[in-house]
Amino acid sequence: MTDQTDPAQRGLPALSDDELRETLDLMATAIASMSNRIDDLTTVADKQIKVSTEARIAAFAARDQTDPKAFGQLVGEVIDGEIDENLGRMARMATDLLKVSNKTQEVLKKAEDDKSAALRDLWDREQKVDRLKSRLPSFGLGAIVLALAMSMLLPRFIASSPSGCAVLGGVWQTTTTGINACVSYHP
Repeated sequence: MTDQTDPAQRGLPALSDDELRETLDLMATAIASMSNRIDDLTTVADKQIKVSTEARIAAFAARDQTDPKAFGQLVGEVIDGEIDENLGRMARMATDLLKVSNKTQEVLKKAEDDKSAALRDLWDREQKVDRLKSRLPSFGLGAIVLALAMSMLLPRFIASSPSGCAVLGGVWQTTTTGINACVSYHP
């Protein structure tokens, strides 16, 4: 409780008007000074509140940026937006390469089949040549025997007719036994 009694009644001397004015001026200056300091503190407090608010906003933004789910979604959107066309082209290229690869495999299979057929034909021909080579001595011997037989029998065959006898330079005559024969008189 404040004492509301007059200063004169308490035993203090009363202030003169000049002292009272001077005291009031000092009090006004002190209040003005305190008001300026409070205003400066209010400005500092406002700045601190603003910085604190910005720091909270930055902290929330940092938290959102480091959130794996949100970051993954952002990465997915970037991939879908930026790489989708390239992925489409790569898929078309892969499909085209697969078609070309399949066609190449077909051509290579056909070439392999053709090569196998050609090698089989060549092998068959070589077998025929080998069989002919193995029979060649028999043919040669047979040809020699045939040539000898023909050299002995052919003149007899040719000489068995009057015209053949004339070709051989002989004369067709009948023998004393009645047999016709080709006779050659060469010295």
